[in-house]
Amino acid sequence: MAIIARRTPSRRRMMSEINVVPYIDVMLVLVVILMVSAPFVNPSLVELPSMGKSARAPDAPIEIVVKADGQLLLRDRAPGGNSSALPGQVRIEELTDLLQQRLKQHPDTPVVISGDKNVRYESVTKVMDALYKAHVQRVGLAVKPAS
Repeated sequence: MAIIARRTPSRRRMMSEINVVPYIDVMLVLVVILMVSAPFVNPSLVELPSMGKSARAPDAPIEIVVKADGQLLLRDRAPGGNSSALPGQVRIEELTDLLQQRLKQHPDTPVVISGDKNVRYESVTKVMDALYKAHVQRVGLAVKPAS
């Protein structure tokens, strides 16, 4: 009897791998293209406007010093300021009238309040109230920069 050889059907397996070599080749070409073209691209820079010269020097302020015990001192910080026009030590009741007289001559004069760090908050608010009554438009608080 003849032996019949039966062929078993070969089962083909599906390939479950993805060949990534072509993707890597494409990415390397893109990297080279970007590296070569990068120096030719002009970055968009912001052109800031230039500042012109000021027509006049900034106004020197009148300084009101509030001491820790509540005493008030007036100082004129103008370079050629008439220090005799402002008395040194003043009372809070006189402050409004003195500032109104000064602001009649120079209405845009700024006023800076320099308070001692141990001064009561109430003393500073009384000074600010007097400045409000004197119609002072430019008020600032002096602080010591943190070191």
